[in-house]
Amino acid sequence: MDTLYFLQHYWWALISLLGALLVFMMFVQGGETLIFGVARTDQERERIIGSLGHKWEITFTTLVTFGGAAFASFPLFYSTSFGGAYWLWMSILFLFVIQAVSFEFRNKAGNLLGQRGYDIFLFLNGSLGTFLLGVAVATLFSGGSYFMDKINITNGASNVISTWSNSWMGLESIAVPFNVVLGLVLLFAARTLGLLFTIEDMRHESSKFSLALQRCKKSLTLSGLLFVLLFVLFLVMLFLRTGYSVDQATGYIAPVKYKYLLNMLQLVWPAAMLLVGVVLVLAGLAGAILLNESKPLNRYAFYITGAGTVLAVWSLLICAAYNNTAYFPSLVSVQDSLTLFNSSSSKFTLTVMSFASLAIPFVLAYIIVVWRKMSHNGKSY
Repeated sequence: MDTLYFLQHYWWALISLLGALLVFMMFVQGGETLIFGVARTDQERERIIGSLGHKWEITFTTLVTFGGAAFASFPLFYSTSFGGAYWLWMSILFLFVIQAVSFEFRNKAGNLLGQRGYDIFLFLNGSLGTFLLGVAVATLFSGGSYFMDKINITNGASNVISTWSNSWMGLESIAVPFNVVLGLVLLFAARTLGLLFTIEDMRHESSKFSLALQRCKKSLTLSGLLFVLLFVLFLVMLFLRTGYSVDQATGYIAPVKYKYLLNMLQLVWPAAMLLVGVVLVLAGLAGAILLNESKPLNRYAFYITGAGTVLAVWSLLICAAYNNTAYFPSLVSVQDSLTLFNSSSSKFTLTVMSFASLAIPFVLAYIIVVWRKMSHNGKSY
C-alpha cells in the first residue's frame, strides 16, 4: 500500500473519530437547553448548570482539537470550509464564545447582563449553536458553493485558492433540507444525551430533585423518540443521495447514485459500526425509559447511548470520504470538489503528525481522569 494513501486515510479516520467524540460531548450543549422548561426553580437551574460547568471545557477543547487536526492534515478542506463558509462558522464560533463567557460570569457579583441574560446565552449555545454545527457537518455530504484554483497560490496579488461563489458565505446551507435534518438530529441527540447525563448526575439526590427528575424522564421520551426518528430520516436521505466518486489515477470526479449506501456495503466495517451504534443507542434509551434504576441498562444509559452515538457518527464520517469519495463537493464546479488525495498535507507533514498521534491514548486517559475529578455532588462550578 502506498504510504501517502495510508496516511491520508489514517488521518481522516482520526478526524472522524474526533468529530464523533465531539458529538458525544455535545451533551453539555444539550444540557443547556434544559435550563428553561425542565428546570423551573433557581435551585434546579443552578444544579444543572453547576454540573455542566465541570464539563464544558472538554467539549470546547474537542472542538478546537478537531479544527486543528483538520487544518494540519487537510489544509485545503480547512481553508475552503472554514474560510469559505465564513459566516456559518463565525456564527458557530460566536455561540461557543458566549457559552464560555456565560459559565465564567453568570454568578459574578455585579455582572453586566444579570444571571438570566447569561442563561439565555447558554440556551442559545445549546440550541442554535448545536443546530448550526449539524448543518456545517452536513455540508461534508451536501457540499458548498466554491471554486478552487491551486494556481492562485503563485499569484502574489491574490493567493486565495478557494473562493465562494455568493455573498452568503455558508449561511445558504441553512436553507438545504438535508442539512436542516442533520442539524435537528444533532440538536436532539445532544438534548437526549444531556437529559441522560442530568438524570445520572442527579440520581443520588433524587429526594431533593424529584420533580426535576420526573420532568427529565418525561422529556427524555420525547427527545429520544425525535432523535431516533430524525436519524432514520437522515439515513434514508443520505443513502438515496447521489455522491461523487473520484478516479485516483486521473482525479476525475463523477456522480454516482446511492454512493454513500454503496460505501457502506462495499467497505462493510462502517456498516457494522453503524449497526452496533444504533443498537447501543436504542438499548440505552430503552433502558433509561422502560427499566428501573436497579438494571444496568438504566444505570449506565448515558454511557451506552453515548458509545452508540460515537460509533454511528464515526461510521458516517468515514463514508463521507473513504472508498474514493469526494467530500464537501463543489455545487458550482464539481471537478473542484475535495478528495483525500487533493486536499491533504504532504507525506512528510502527515508522517510527522502520525508520530504525534501516538500520544492520543495518553490524552484520552487524561480526559478520563479529569472527567472523574470534575464529577461532583451538586457543588457549584
